[in-house]
Amino acid sequence: MRALMFIVPLALTIYAFIDCLNTSEEDTKHLPKIAWVFIILLFWIVGPVVWLVAGKARHNGAGGAGPSSWQRARRQQWVAPDDNPDFLKSLKADKADKDTEAEEERGRRDGGTNPDDKAPPAS
Repeated sequence: MRALMFIVPLALTIYAFIDCLNTSEEDTKHLPKIAWVFIILLFWIVGPVVWLVAGKARHNGAGGAGPSSWQRARRQQWVAPDDNPDFLKSLKADKADKDTEAEEERGRRDGGTNPDDKAPPAS
C-alpha cells in the first residue's frame, strides 16, 4: 500500500510531463510550455493535475463519436496497397511487361521470329 502511494503520483507526473512535451506550443493554455514543465516537475502531485485540467487546449469532436475535423486534417492520407488504385495499376503494368518479355524469350528459344530480328529463323 505504501508503494502504491508513491507509484501513482510518480506515474501521473511522468504522464503529464510526457504529455506536456508532446503538446505543441500553440495548444498550451495560460502559460508558456517551459513554465508548465517546471510546474509539473516542481509541484509533484498538484502540477500534473493542474496541467491535465487547465494546461492543454482540448479539441473535442462535434458529438464525441469520432475524430474531429482538426484531427482528420492533420492525419496523413495513407492507403493500404490493396486499396490503392495507382499501386494496383502499377502491378498490372509490371505483370504485362514481364509477360511480354517472357513471350519474346520463348519465341527466341523456340526459334520463332521476332519483329525486331533481322536474320531469318534457323531451321
